[in-house]
Amino acid sequence: MALSRDGILGAVDIQTEKVFVPEWGDDVIVRGLTGEELDAFQGSIRQFRPTFDGKGMEPVLVQDNMRAKLLVKCLVDEAGERLFTDQDASALGAKNGAVIDRLYDVASRLSGLSEEEKAQMEGNSEAATDSGSSASSSPETSDAPSLSS
Repeated sequence: MALSRDGILGAVDIQTEKVFVPEWGDDVIVRGLTGEELDAFQGSIRQFRPTFDGKGMEPVLVQDNMRAKLLVKCLVDEAGERLFTDQDASALGAKNGAVIDRLYDVASRLSGLSEEEKAQMEGNSEAATDSGSSASSSPETSDAPSLSS
């Protein structure tokens, strides 16, 4: 029997993961984004600029402090409440880059960013599409157990 509308909407499917950060001396909890939050994040780091020939527009990724912009949305307390506001991204981005990068990897995995999307956002891909969308259809899953709030 297939899931009903209520079954789907009632499913608790947002994953969280505790991550020990030795540089900070304790664990942090990383929560994956909802579909709506993921779309908003991806939209916030995309802009359009005129093409070289001036006859159209092309998508470009704004990578300024991108990792911290994702993390302020994904770092939560034991109750699942965000630790930071979006305005805290600059302050969080001033922390150790290796820590931010490790936590970004967890947040992007839990949020369903595909490896191709991640590569495009990090500027490691020459395969950026005109639409800015990913060819991947399935997010990675976590082997780590989810924490329930």
